[in-house]
Amino acid sequence: MTHLITFTTSQFDASVEVPNPINPIAGESVLKWLQEKLAASSYDATNPEAEDWGWYIYVNGRGASYLVGASSDVDQAPLREWVVQIHWQRSLRDKLFGRNKLADDDALSAFIERIIREGIGAQYVHSIGKFIFWSSKAPMNQG
Repeated sequence: MTHLITFTTSQFDASVEVPNPINPIAGESVLKWLQEKLAASSYDATNPEAEDWGWYIYVNGRGASYLVGASSDVDQAPLREWVVQIHWQRSLRDKLFGRNKLADDDALSAFIERIIREGIGAQYVHSIGKFIFWSSKAPMNQG
């Protein structure tokens, strides 16, 4: 399962991002900003990498591992809508037995939502918890 956070802001300039070599989708700038905020809060994050649906980083900290993705249409006006997705990384055994699921009150999800609401002049912030989402980096699971 995945937590999704959508918001609108002009804080990030997609025109200065490295072009996504797979699809023309922005997201690198949001993840670089998140990477800095996560490091200041005792999380380790990889550098952003491109995927067909946007950009992603792996995040580790506080005994948990995640894939965090970001995306937006590169052709939008400077005030653009962004989507941040947070995937809890579980073992195959946990997936098979339905254990160790992403909690509604997950600490990383709450942290990311809070800094988006407080730190970038975001508008129209919406959080959708436990959304089933599939990507090649974070396979869909049913629980």
